[in-house]
Amino acid sequence: MRGNPDAGNLYNPRETKPHGCLVEAMLIDPFQRAISYLRVSVTDRCDFRCVYCMSEHMTFLPKAELLTLEELDRLCSAFVALGVRKLRITGGEPLVRRDIMTLFHALGRHLRSGTLDELTLTTNGSQLARYAAELKGAGVRRVNVSVDTLDPAKFTAITRWGKLDRVLEGISAAKAAGLKVKINAVALKGVNEDEIEDLLRWCGERGHDLTLIETMPLGEIDQDRTDQYLPLSLVRARLARRFTLDDSDHRTGGPARYVTVRETGGRLGFITPLTHNFCESCNRVRLTCTGTLYMCLGQEDAADLRAPLRADPGDAQLIEAIREAIARKPKGHDFVIDRRHNRPAVSRHMSVTGG
Repeated sequence: MRGNPDAGNLYNPRETKPHGCLVEAMLIDPFQRAISYLRVSVTDRCDFRCVYCMSEHMTFLPKAELLTLEELDRLCSAFVALGVRKLRITGGEPLVRRDIMTLFHALGRHLRSGTLDELTLTTNGSQLARYAAELKGAGVRRVNVSVDTLDPAKFTAITRWGKLDRVLEGISAAKAAGLKVKINAVALKGVNEDEIEDLLRWCGERGHDLTLIETMPLGEIDQDRTDQYLPLSLVRARLARRFTLDDSDHRTGGPARYVTVRETGGRLGFITPLTHNFCESCNRVRLTCTGTLYMCLGQEDAADLRAPLRADPGDAQLIEAIREAIARKPKGHDFVIDRRHNRPAVSRHMSVTGG
């Protein structure tokens, strides 16, 4: 089925409205924010072990606990029917999941029908050379690729298992396939803070936007996050000495706030969960590979969507469960680096929630 634009037929695809349900458009949370963006983790597994994300010796979920690709398609389609306009596929590393392209092809039908504006993914780039052309064929138009350093040795030290040349090959393949590439980099004190200017120039030369991210206190890792934390307010002030940063109203639907770099013509984004709470306009929820819906990345409250998904082939119970969950979406997160006790603000790893 690979490469077949009608591969979604494998899943007995639903119409815009799930079977057996009259669906009112739009999900509105208690703070009158319209939920239009769903991030979907298709696996908690990854072929890297980034030092700020997970421990080197991770215990991953048994494969039997994961939703099938057909179930993930059903869940995503229910959210599309409820007004979600953007789907981002994440992990772990989404492209390591077996037969993952059948899900992309299936979800592409919502792009063709006009009920979905964007289908995209966040990846570490390790498998991108293999899948870039097929992703474009499925309807993906842009991808986010994580690159924290352009130093090969340092890249392997940060990712533990990653190889920079393989990631750069994937980025080149994505560009050749016609995909827009945005580079994500986690700013790490004493690790890559002296390289951010070079990374910004590198992105500008190749036409990639760059987004910098503060390390987030999610899950137990093998290091002290107080040693990693680098406030982006400091990074921006340093960059402003060498670059002209013009404020921009550009938005991609995510939490980044952008400036235009006059010297390169590219965009630079800042994701600052610690130095600046970005919750006031949050339009996002996150679905895990086991069917758990987190209404906020930085809160533990969650809703089980797997049970109603499997209990009701007509989706009525699923729609009700989604609406009940959105009615509990909090105003914002409580991220903080706990310097006193050296513990994460949230116990689960980012790879569980979806990066």
